[in-house]
Amino acid sequence: MSAALAFWKTAHILSATILLGTGLGIAFFCWFSYRAAMHSGEIIVLRSALRWTVIADACFTAPAVVFQAISGLVLMNLMGWPLISPWSTAVWGLYLLTGACWLPVVLIQMGLSREADLAASVLSLSARFHRQFQIWFFLGIPAFTSVILIFYLMVVKPLAIAY
Repeated sequence: MSAALAFWKTAHILSATILLGTGLGIAFFCWFSYRAAMHSGEIIVLRSALRWTVIADACFTAPAVVFQAISGLVLMNLMGWPLISPWSTAVWGLYLLTGACWLPVVLIQMGLSREADLAASVLSLSARFHRQFQIWFFLGIPAFTSVILIFYLMVVKPLAIAY
């Protein structure tokens, strides 16, 4: 294996790990901060979680999303894999599905964060806030499922593609 291939494979795996880890971390802390705020009536926990969620997505998730596409294309080129095959179609389709779920989530998170910052208390959060939070949660299901399937496809490549 060439040094360039080893570098790009390692960078691609690290970036995928950052993407999955940040996504799971954001989901965990946002969900449980929301539940804690609804139970305790304390909005400060929710404000903080939402603020840091927006920051984490900007600092970690967004760059990892972009890097995944770039490094994936570089790896396919270095390994001589076809850009169009059943495997690549599946990977890129899942990548696009993940993005189609994630982009609205980013906008929702920003809106939730703004409303939480302006709210005097948990009780003053609008019904729209709670609906948006539910949409945020449910968009995570196909997004995380797609990411797990992409990991699977990264590991178990079809026999037609030689190493």
